[in-house]
Amino acid sequence: MKIGIAETRRPLATLSLVLAMALASLPGTAAAQVTVFLPTEGDLQATLALPGDVRRGKDAYAECQTCHRTDASGRSAFNIPRLSGQHASVIIKQLMDIRSGLRVNEDMREYMHDSDLTLQDFADMAAYLQSLPVEGKIGQGPPELVPRGQALYASDCAGCHGEHAEGRPELFFPMLASQHYGYLLRELDLILSGERGNSNPAMPPILKNYAAEEKQAIAAYLAQLPAPGKGVAPETPK
Repeated sequence: MKIGIAETRRPLATLSLVLAMALASLPGTAAAQVTVFLPTEGDLQATLALPGDVRRGKDAYAECQTCHRTDASGRSAFNIPRLSGQHASVIIKQLMDIRSGLRVNEDMREYMHDSDLTLQDFADMAAYLQSLPVEGKIGQGPPELVPRGQALYASDCAGCHGEHAEGRPELFFPMLASQHYGYLLRELDLILSGERGNSNPAMPPILKNYAAEEKQAIAAYLAQLPAPGKGVAPETPK
């Protein structure tokens, strides 16, 4: 979707914040840098500035496996998203927004406040999830809608989320390829209604022009799309 470079509830600005969230030559450490070009503050800024440790992140993620699965492939039947391969900056942004209440997810917010996870744990977990390959079964939509979804995505979404739905970590735009159909469809509706809480304000004006089948088509297209740079296409649930 064509989204401007804006941060919800904050004025436009450019802020370079160095993130150490990718794997380095030494196992389990993070050194490759991603520069975020959006204003940040508070726990979000603090967590983004922390170097993520993949080995520690695997241990921290153990608390999340019940819902998101060991391989972080999520659960299509319950609209629990796939997290594997997602940009570390995106994961941190969403976690901090949930933690603060900006993104509406009361179950996760309550869990995060009750857990012993620290900001360093969140940075480590994000680095670990980013390092994972995209595997497992991804919930699919109606295959006959995929061509229409491809055309809509190219027209309205690729400018921000990338030609191959790879996302833009420097702007917190998530990778959408190989995400569960049901989860994508639900989030599109929550963004349109404003119930998601932290969505970019440029998205609802685009989505309001979509018929229900057009939203289904985009979700169906993205679900079957291989995750760029993350190995083979995901399995389709039988």
